Amino acid sequence: MHRHLVKSTLVAAAALAVLAACGTGSGERTSEARGTEAAVPAPPEKKPVKGLPGMPPVLDPEDVYAADRPNKLSPVVKDFPSRVYVPNTESDTVTVIDPKTYEVTETIRVGRQPQHVVPSWDLKTLWVNNNRGHTLTPIDPETGKAGKDVEVHDPYNLYFTPNGRYAVVMASLDRELVFRDPHTMEIRKTVPVSCYGVNHADFSLDGRYFIVSCEFSGELLKVDTEKMEVVGQQRLPFQGAMPQDVKISPDGKAFYIADMTAHGMWVLDGDRFTEPTLMPTGKGCHGLYVSRDSREMYVTNRGEGTVSVFDFTQGKLTKKWKLPDGGSPDMGGVSADGKVLWLSGRYDAEVYAIDTRTGVQLARIPVGSGPHGLAVYPQPGRYSLGHTGVFR
Repeated sequence: MHRHLVKSTLVAAAALAVLAACGTGSGERTSEARGTEAAVPAPPEKKPVKGLPGMPPVLDPEDVYAADRPNKLSPVVKDFPSRVYVPNTESDTVTVIDPKTYEVTETIRVGRQPQHVVPSWDLKTLWVNNNRGHTLTPIDPETGKAGKDVEVHDPYNLYFTPNGRYAVVMASLDRELVFRDPHTMEIRKTVPVSCYGVNHADFSLDGRYFIVSCEFSGELLKVDTEKMEVVGQQRLPFQGAMPQDVKISPDGKAFYIADMTAHGMWVLDGDRFTEPTLMPTGKGCHGLYVSRDSREMYVTNRGEGTVSVFDFTQGKLTKKWKLPDGGSPDMGGVSADGKVLWLSGRYDAEVYAIDTRTGVQLARIPVGSGPHGLAVYPQPGRYSLGHTGVFR
């Protein structure tokens, strides 16, 4: 009886030991599972961009347009009335349109041959580039009133360095890049160039250089922003090339340069500045405008009255919209909410409003003669790099 009790006790103890062992094993597996789960690597942190000294920090290294989301207006401009400002090169006027009603609200008399309406770096002023009048006309976007002209020679186009330190005048016929004080427009440095027809540009992700198109000699320049020096120059591999608008991809890895005679966009590695490749879009490729979600770019084909839509992720054209009655879509911008693309009709004395979701023409508005670089204002963004509204 005693031996039986001992045997039973030993069996029970062994069973408890097995159960205990099983419990420990389960606990270890749970612990291992939790440990494995905890060890799953987090998404890699985006390395901060070492930008041009004095430049506002890059919000997203993978999207240079991160500050341009729908209706994300700076406190500086949030109370400005929404307007479309259209420079008419042959009428020497700026037509002002209310985008809600599609009606012309005012016509402002400016200097000879106004080419572009350019938002200042600090977003407080719109500068009208009176190319042959050799002046800039300031417009207060809060009141819509024009101020006193400022003398500036050959201001075909106007940009601002990303740190706001300089205005850069594209003196096309003078064959110069002129770095000026962004407020007084006094000259700080003049950079002669050997190409013909400097006209459009865009800055790298870090703001340390910019790419410039030379329309009349079919060339590209690479300019060091801080040194204010041309550090690269190349001729496009197309006979009779006429490069126009320039835009950087959201991830900063490529520049796109519209070409009016090659009928497409050049795709350029700006860092390496190697020979670009051509992507056909349509006859008279001219203006480039990025959507508010940074997914697409609207490409105007002035010679055929169409707009091509380029998908950045897919790296290809996905749609083409045709203006119902033809036209000459040139330059412009996207509305603050991203729903409307506004474009000047260069040879038709009109402006087009196009639905960015469907490509449907919403309005066709008569303006002065030779409408060119129209600006939609205000737009989202922390600061302006110039042209008709390139914001970061």
